[in-house]
Amino acid sequence: MTTLQLTINGKPITHDIDESRTLAEFLRYDLGLTGTKIGCNEAECGICTVLVDGTPVNSCIYPALRAEGASVTTIEGLADGSALDPLQQEFIQHGAVQCGFCTPGLIMTARALLNENENPDDESIKHALKDTYCRCTGYTAVIRAIKSAAQIQRTGTPIPPAIPDTDHADLKVVGQSVASQEAIGKVTGTAMYTDDYTFPDMLYARTLRAAYPHARIRSIETTLAKALPGVKAVLTHEDVPGKNRHGLVHLDWPVLADTKVRYMGDPVAIVAAETEAIAAEALKLIVVDYEVLPVVADPEYARTPEAPVLHEEWPTGNLLKHIKVRHGDIDQGFADADVIVEGEYHTPTTEHAFLEPECAIGIPAGTAGHDKLTVYVGSQIPYQDRSQLSAAMNLPETDVRILGTLIGGGFGGKEDIAGQIHVAMLATVTGKPVKMLYTRQESLVFHPKRHATVIRIKTGAKRDGRLTAVQAELYGDGGAYASLSDKVLTRATTHATGPYIVPNAKIDCYAMYTNNPVSGAFRGFGVTQSAFAVEQNMDRLADELGLDPITIRRINAQRVGVVTATGQLLRESVGLLDSLDKVYETMQEVTPSNDHDFHWAWREGTKAYGWGVACAYKNTGLGGGAPDKAGAEVEAFEDGSFEVRTSSADMGQGLVMVVAQCAAEELRVPYDRVRVLLSDTDKTPNGGPTTASRQTYVTGNAARLAAATLRDAMTRVAAETLDAPPERVRFEEGLARYEQHEITVGEIVKQMKRQGLRPASLYEYTAPQTQALGTGGDMHFAFSYATQAALVEVDLETGETKVQTVVGGHDIGRAINPLALQGQIEGGIVMAMGNCLTEAFITENGVPWTRLLSRYKMPSIRHSPEIISHIIEARTADGPYGAKGVGEIASINTTPAIANAITHATGVRVYNLPIDQDALLRAIKSGATEVHSAWQDVK
Repeated sequence: MTTLQLTINGKPITHDIDESRTLAEFLRYDLGLTGTKIGCNEAECGICTVLVDGTPVNSCIYPALRAEGASVTTIEGLADGSALDPLQQEFIQHGAVQCGFCTPGLIMTARALLNENENPDDESIKHALKDTYCRCTGYTAVIRAIKSAAQIQRTGTPIPPAIPDTDHADLKVVGQSVASQEAIGKVTGTAMYTDDYTFPDMLYARTLRAAYPHARIRSIETTLAKALPGVKAVLTHEDVPGKNRHGLVHLDWPVLADTKVRYMGDPVAIVAAETEAIAAEALKLIVVDYEVLPVVADPEYARTPEAPVLHEEWPTGNLLKHIKVRHGDIDQGFADADVIVEGEYHTPTTEHAFLEPECAIGIPAGTAGHDKLTVYVGSQIPYQDRSQLSAAMNLPETDVRILGTLIGGGFGGKEDIAGQIHVAMLATVTGKPVKMLYTRQESLVFHPKRHATVIRIKTGAKRDGRLTAVQAELYGDGGAYASLSDKVLTRATTHATGPYIVPNAKIDCYAMYTNNPVSGAFRGFGVTQSAFAVEQNMDRLADELGLDPITIRRINAQRVGVVTATGQLLRESVGLLDSLDKVYETMQEVTPSNDHDFHWAWREGTKAYGWGVACAYKNTGLGGGAPDKAGAEVEAFEDGSFEVRTSSADMGQGLVMVVAQCAAEELRVPYDRVRVLLSDTDKTPNGGPTTASRQTYVTGNAARLAAATLRDAMTRVAAETLDAPPERVRFEEGLARYEQHEITVGEIVKQMKRQGLRPASLYEYTAPQTQALGTGGDMHFAFSYATQAALVEVDLETGETKVQTVVGGHDIGRAINPLALQGQIEGGIVMAMGNCLTEAFITENGVPWTRLLSRYKMPSIRHSPEIISHIIEARTADGPYGAKGVGEIASINTTPAIANAITHATGVRVYNLPIDQDALLRAIKSGATEVHSAWQDVK
């Protein structure tokens, strides 16, 4: 141990520390300054940034002893009492705070910039923050916030936030761009994520993962690990008290591997020890005897007779599911076509790269403040966590509590069980709290990814541009376990005709087991993959027919009154044509032109420029006949405030604001009178999974109707007090009024209690019924629509491709919170840019190569384009105030828009993702018109 003396946030600190301690560890775990986050321990993501003598440093690799005598400033030290730093204030005002996990790093890096440059331009900001990542916001709001904070420093006056135009004149709270109740905690470092919690006598857990992607387990020897001083428990499959299988759809995923390992992320044993270092050392002492088996690394090979079978008990071998769409007469459809185009498209496995690695804390029953087995975790599905955990622990569900913490990004990647069951087992065996925090490297190997796909698609059309038929065959790499492959690849299949009128369709999708990392939910939920193929074929048809890309899409766009390829009649809320028109109008306005005519492509010296356009649609809600419900409870208090309670998860998408605004609108009270409690299975009703762009619609409705029910009950009590007819009582600004008389909400609450009434209402909302695929009728209760156009610049000497501008028109039904909505759109677009241009999770014969975040290339702020966003509000009758979903739709059609733009700019069409810019250059130089490889294919 060495004594360290330094100043932190203006206070002198003297502390004895281990010489190996990093500054981030010292701040977080020794001093409790948990505002500094650790995302990678590689100095790659930058979210751990603090200032050392004014210089921004990556504290995750910065030796604490190096700060001897220095002055260190963390996010907790920026605010002056209750007065926020201008950066903290403007990050909130401009909607630059979503999940909030990266926010401290962004703000601290920006603070160093503004200390040196009080008037930075966009390029200066992008240069300063190029190594500090955000996966949620898309960076455009971050740039606006920094420029506004700089202007406050110079002039005292902020820049107004860029709030999109929406229609909310008929409402008071809904439609307003209010801030989340969690925002201040996120910008000041007081917001609590799972790893920020500690408990007395807490132990630390680690997991031994598989040594091979496919092997039979002969034996597991744990004697040496158990004997290591400081080790409190070593558990294997033999120690699972209940069911040793979990899963969201199929129970095929072992809690701890027993007979076989099927991918490198499989857990074989778990350890709890007094320190993380001891737990890590114990893993090295566990001896596993394996019989190595052949690897199934390709979904098409997986379907062949010679492929080894991964799950011997599964009735269809490596085929998890064959998904079919049949509509019309496919042979007649192609016979009627004047032009037919065919193509084979490949999309890779991709990584969510949420910046908070998985973490769970198990607390045994009887621990102070915990009367039952409790797990703290940032989960997208708390009630399903409880169900799976209780089955594994052989406990009644009522004996288990899932207490959801803030989530540092999810995007679908925190739906499956990670460490929840493991910490519950270890806490129960040791009788002590147990924390399991994954390293970034473990997270990369373990958690489910976006499905790699092979898509062969054939599209036919008449000479006038009308589509006649679409036939497609898809192979989806589901990885070692089912997760949500069944559902994800069903969406890829049912959306494989695009948002178009297609009279004849035949789509077959094969969801396959392989020894690759598990594939599961990821923003876009399969439609991202199929849209890449569908929208490029649409452009190819347009080219063959001599039509421009907008015209062919207008001719075929879905509209009210048409029937989808799954047999669903669209009765309302189809805003695709409006989005097409708005986007094309903007493209014409912003395109530079000497002759005042719009051009799809042009050259300037060695740079080629091109526009590309793509459309998309995406269901809101679970659909396919699945019951889609959400519960919400609203309670009134004597101080005039209200609380909304639901277990639905907020990953930064803004659900807290949505449910609070819906409740406030119905209660006729200001937004700041409503607080929200989420994701506690003991205190909040089941809101269902945070997936399928469903939460605004389903849980928003639950909150709205619970609030309306409570308002009705309060109205009856107020009417008695005011001696008024109930229908004449009106609620305004927290008061109940009748003629010249009024009574406060707080007084009504007191009256209700005096009458033995509980001032609360619980409402379970059930979404409109849907039908299973193949049974006809409504497979979904709503769809969101989008058109996006991308302007790219391609350097003809290097192949370097930059996205300069993205124009979007998104039909989301109704904007509950326009600024938060815009943040979802901007974040989805930039995430999808990575999907198109840089991102691939590389696995070689079942062994992940992408074991470091530095090996996964996601967009940084320097890649952020200009984003022009239009909100289309084609309202749906049953959504809250007409709202549908936005979480996924913004990320679906960016990729094909960019790919189509590259074709216009260069004449080269790319069929594999992510786009290999070296291969693109070779094609340009050689005169080739197609590229069928991606950069990860290069050996």
